[in-house]
Amino acid sequence: MIKYDYNNFYEILEKNAKQYPKKTAYFIDDRKITWGRVKKKVDTFARTLEFLGVKKGDKVPIFVGNSIEYIVALLGIQKLGAVAVPINTFLKEEEVAYIVNDVEATLMVASAKLAGSIKNIRDKTNIKKIIWEGDWEKVDADNISFSEILSNFESHEVSELPKIDDLAVIIYTSGTTGKPKGAMLSYKNFFSNIYGVNELIKLNHKDRFIAYLPMFHSFTLTVNILLPMFYAAPVVIIRSIMPFSNIIKQTLLKRVTIFTGVPDVYSALSRAKLPFYFHWFNKVRFYISGAAALPGEVLERFSAKFKKGKLLEGYGLSETSPVVAVNRPELQKPYSVGPAIPGVEVKIVNDELMEVPVGEPGEIIVKGDNVMQGYYKREDATAETIINGWLLTGDIGKVDEDGYIYILDRKKDLIISKGVNIYPREIEEICLKYDGVKECAVVGMKDEQSGEIPVAFIELEDGAEIKEGELKRFLKQHLANYKVPKHIYFVEELPKNATGKVLKRVLRDKIDEYINKN
Repeated sequence: MIKYDYNNFYEILEKNAKQYPKKTAYFIDDRKITWGRVKKKVDTFARTLEFLGVKKGDKVPIFVGNSIEYIVALLGIQKLGAVAVPINTFLKEEEVAYIVNDVEATLMVASAKLAGSIKNIRDKTNIKKIIWEGDWEKVDADNISFSEILSNFESHEVSELPKIDDLAVIIYTSGTTGKPKGAMLSYKNFFSNIYGVNELIKLNHKDRFIAYLPMFHSFTLTVNILLPMFYAAPVVIIRSIMPFSNIIKQTLLKRVTIFTGVPDVYSALSRAKLPFYFHWFNKVRFYISGAAALPGEVLERFSAKFKKGKLLEGYGLSETSPVVAVNRPELQKPYSVGPAIPGVEVKIVNDELMEVPVGEPGEIIVKGDNVMQGYYKREDATAETIINGWLLTGDIGKVDEDGYIYILDRKKDLIISKGVNIYPREIEEICLKYDGVKECAVVGMKDEQSGEIPVAFIELEDGAEIKEGELKRFLKQHLANYKVPKHIYFVEELPKNATGKVLKRVLRDKIDEYINKN
């Protein structure tokens, strides 16, 4: 049983502001912001929200890119006991409106740069007031300037701060099938992640993190915002992932020690021609990979190139706040996402939810303080996903004798051909070993004789040319014949979501289109 020292995130902010009032909390552009100043901004913002009628339990959407304002909004909302609802900034108006209506919000925080994506949001929702981050000219009672709010610091006290089991955030899943669902995450859910990681990786207030992945994502929220705050460690905020050279530059200039990324980033770094001085000045001790599966080929290339720091692959999902497992610095096993973090249990089960023997594949289920409270207003979906306290992840995996977890595939991505299970990730790993293949995605296609057959979509390296027959011959050397894709399609770019996950649903929908082309 983990003993938690805090009830909410504001208590950590208070501690940091008292203990390190003049220590830099955030670097952004050419500015530095201290913990003392961050607390004043949060207090002022919370006071304004209170004045605007926000109260405990209210849901407040945040449609803002990476910025100090995002963090101030998040903490200000939570100080009042209200619930922050981060929204994917890549969504279109209809998608944003669905989430806003689902949480019945009347006030939201939005970026002026994204105004074009929500220009009719008031007509489609019950939103009455918007607090605009960035340059907004039409300021009035219903369109409030974030910068004006923060221009006048106000002290602010609340009668009661949130409790540890209170709802802190609702994060909407990407909704690859049907409408997205809101995962309800409490303060305890997040603290479970923070304390679990704290036992594994010894971090301190001298570490420096970099946040360039979108802050609306659960991985960034936990690992790049809340975890550094727990240690009072500074964060270098990058507004955009492009140009990527700026991320490299800021990593060096700001002496970043903890670097987080998605597999696409590590794949690019492992192939990039970096300046000769990079490895001299690079201070990174841990590279952490999450949000999607890290191909073994990328891990091998990256580890050979970056010898000073360790690349630790983790595993998680929004419903688990999000970390479930992470490789250990002292023992990292290739192709594994490591054992469960302290305080979290993992089992591999069959369709009857009975645990299978070590080494056998099955569905990964998770239990612990990191498991969400449920899906917002979706009792049926919650009951199907959480059974006797165990979260059914929908991921297929196995564990070895040391408890290290290996992800084989998503349950819904599993291909069943003539009654035999085919795991697309296994095929993808082999494809990535072939010279010239940049990325690969394998999906199932309906087939009258076999039920399903594997089909591969390949994105090539710049300038590479590959013949389908030659690639198939290579695959046959490493895979059983029934696993070799029956069709291989070369595409300019694989469709992905904001965090770099390949959208296999889109590829399945396009199979007929590719068949007709070829």
